[in-house]
Amino acid sequence: MIEEGNLNNGIRVIHTQNTFSKVGHIGVFINVGSRDESEEEMGIAHFLEHVIFKGTYKRKAFHILSRLDSVGGELNAFTTKEDTCVYASFPEEYLSRSIELLADVVFNSNFPKQELEKEKEVVIDEINSYRDSPSDLIFDEFDQLLFTDHTLGNDILGSINSVKSITKSNVVNFVKKHYQPENIVISSVGNYNLNKLLKILNKAFSLVGKKFEIPKRTAPVFKPVPDKEVIKDVYQTHTIIGGKGYGADSEYKTGLILLNNLLGGPAMNSRLNLNIREKYGVTYMLESNCSIYSDCGSFSVYFGTDTKNTERTEKLIKKELQKLCDNKLGTLQLSQAKKQVKGQLAISMENSLGVMLSQGKSKLVYEKVDSIDEVLKEFEKITAEKLLEVANEIMDPRHLFKLTYKQE
Repeated sequence: MIEEGNLNNGIRVIHTQNTFSKVGHIGVFINVGSRDESEEEMGIAHFLEHVIFKGTYKRKAFHILSRLDSVGGELNAFTTKEDTCVYASFPEEYLSRSIELLADVVFNSNFPKQELEKEKEVVIDEINSYRDSPSDLIFDEFDQLLFTDHTLGNDILGSINSVKSITKSNVVNFVKKHYQPENIVISSVGNYNLNKLLKILNKAFSLVGKKFEIPKRTAPVFKPVPDKEVIKDVYQTHTIIGGKGYGADSEYKTGLILLNNLLGGPAMNSRLNLNIREKYGVTYMLESNCSIYSDCGSFSVYFGTDTKNTERTEKLIKKELQKLCDNKLGTLQLSQAKKQVKGQLAISMENSLGVMLSQGKSKLVYEKVDSIDEVLKEFEKITAEKLLEVANEIMDPRHLFKLTYKQE
């Protein structure tokens, strides 16, 4: 059962008691990501994810890393375009230790200058590693084109120059500006009740308070994007065909999730996999994706293939997209598509860490967490007519642009 509460300083807490496991998971979600960075701050949200582990006013880096690892637990973090999460997984008897450590690294880091400079080299190496992978890099460039003149188009990692220019003062000010109670959700899954959790959290997070007015986000304005070809030193041709999608505030987002899953989701029986990869063998890497942000989104189909097969693969993909725009799903097709996505969701909820991350993100974005039954009901409401409307607005090949990495 999902339970909710608030700390004395206003931080929202969401908890699911899991009596079938001796492992707990708890995460601190901050509603700030790369889209919230100014031009001078590019890459700082992700950089923070690295440097909060490099020392606090009471611990050195070694003691931070050993605090949970020594009892078999784990401490980790990630950054997206819209949020930052620092989380811990631990044997249930170390709940208090885990919470105290999370509070220490997130709100008590002292960012030693020597460690900052050292970690810059680590992040720069991460950026260079990413640049060596065209199948990853092309997604960043796709976002740059789609979200022109908007911070959603910025790379989460930042650039080499922007990372080099980050100072301790930049980091401290960014934390003060964004790491505030109204911007934070704490999510937990484990075999302990909400009252016990709140008591420990209130003690650990008691010094966290509001300092500044949190900057407001502005939604991007979408403009037509021309096709683009980039000459690169690659063996394969890499291509993304895509355009805008729906945001978390759209009633059509569930329909897009279902359609995207049917078209090119993770299942082996997706239309792209069956009708292109399996039938013709022209590509190995082929998938469709929809990214849902708080106020907008994107849709894309990615494939990598030999240059000689690129044009044919593109035509086959557009044929599948056009089918979804022209042909309403039959009763059986719609039923099967719903069963598949509902089954995938149900299986994903078997993972306690996944549940913790999912409910934290949901509370952060929607200010509520639906039960699995409520989520499944949303998919049941989808009609074939609604899916046809979604397909024609989002997946019509005439509305999409193409980005290609190819050999000279």
